[in-house]
Amino acid sequence: MTEPSDARETALTDRERLAGSAYRSGRDLAARQAFHRRRTPRYDLPGLAAERLAGVRGSVVDVGCGNGTFVRRIRAERPDLTVLGLDLSPGILADVPGPVAVADAGRLPLASESAGAVLAMHMLYHVPDIPGAVAELARVVRRAGPVLVSTNGERDKAELDELWQRAAADVLGTGRGPDRLVFSDRFTLERAPALLRAEFRQVETLALPGVVTVHDPAPIVAYLTSYRAWADQYEAPFEATVERARAIVADHIVRTGSFRVTCRAGLLVCRR
Repeated sequence: MTEPSDARETALTDRERLAGSAYRSGRDLAARQAFHRRRTPRYDLPGLAAERLAGVRGSVVDVGCGNGTFVRRIRAERPDLTVLGLDLSPGILADVPGPVAVADAGRLPLASESAGAVLAMHMLYHVPDIPGAVAELARVVRRAGPVLVSTNGERDKAELDELWQRAAADVLGTGRGPDRLVFSDRFTLERAPALLRAEFRQVETLALPGVVTVHDPAPIVAYLTSYRAWADQYEAPFEATVERARAIVADHIVRTGSFRVTCRAGLLVCRR
């Protein structure tokens, strides 16, 4: 894993970029979600989250709810719960059925111990002050309620890192290309428990490894392109590198029949 530079870390957490570009709509998030639906074994993360709400009563808050994948699933399986979706971007909330609200994870507009459970799914790496956001999650959940957090592990999608470096090197005419931008480097599955235990007495990690196998370059290209909001943070021309990656994957598929990407994600269940 490569530590993000100060400039990249600032870009990953920039509120204007996140709300106004990266998550202005659900387009790029949907591309990444579609990529993960190809993973085997298939993990139903919204279903796993809903299962861990057994015994929860009252309200559930999905912090950084994005396009509402978890909001919809929990409402469908637990109509007895009031599910509130919060996100920094008003644009991405436009298609999420209410109640929803625009909110920053670092300053949740909720009373202390007001939620029966809280979700923060694949989003804490976008928060400037991760310990502060974790403290907010702990503040708003009731004493016995679970806080569900998800993220990716170190070396997650390593094949895409190697692909990007090779494609960028070809475009730049250098021996080794620059690193791909990776969201979860700021909050990996390996580091997350220590950060979460600062506020939670119990942190259980459920590892969710898998492999995405493709027989056409399109899903790889769509995944890489979904980072377009951060194109200025790449040290190689973004579109040209994506197109070179397409050619490399196509050639690999012709020679071997498929292109495989190893995924290392996980769900953390926290209790105060």
